[in-house]
Amino acid sequence: MKLYTRQRAPNPRRVLMFIAEKGIAGIEMVEVDLSRGEHRAPGFVGLNPMAQVPLLELDDGRQLAESRAICTYLEGLQPQPNLMGEGFEERAFIEMMDRRCELQLTLRIANAVRHTHPGLAALEQPQFADFGASQGEKMREPARWLDGVLASQPYVAGARFTIADITAFCALEFARGLMKFQPGREGMEHLQAWRDRIAERPSAQAM
Repeated sequence: MKLYTRQRAPNPRRVLMFIAEKGIAGIEMVEVDLSRGEHRAPGFVGLNPMAQVPLLELDDGRQLAESRAICTYLEGLQPQPNLMGEGFEERAFIEMMDRRCELQLTLRIANAVRHTHPGLAALEQPQFADFGASQGEKMREPARWLDGVLASQPYVAGARFTIADITAFCALEFARGLMKFQPGREGMEHLQAWRDRIAERPSAQAM
């Protein structure tokens, strides 16, 4: 299999961290330089018409896109350690938290960065600075919600580490790097303590 990816970008990083947690070996990594527009080149668009990474090319030649779909495939390929739920009830609640983190946190952070950071102007044309700034403020709402969740449980979806932790962590690391967002400095001590614990995992340090 081949994984078309870009290190440090939040969605590719989700898949890379998932692979590391699973201990899956043998996937060829293909770096796609977003700043040079390689994701828009005809060869790559032929693989993924959405012109986005990550993209997993299977051994039979099929292409699987979208981070959550790729992780679902890898979870089925190597069920343990389990990261997406044992049984339908746990799977449903983990997916709920994962989707909340993806849609409410990751998306707002991505919009803020893509529309305000000069280094990403080539990727987002036109940039709408006011929209980006508002998204930067709005991402604090789910961050504060998550801080409250982590005040009463050790991980995003409950008592154990799951894909929801990966999604939230990669979002916050993206915000930390390009928005200089640190939860602890804004009174979110539980979110900061959780982030610092997750950052100690080998899968987080390997990126």
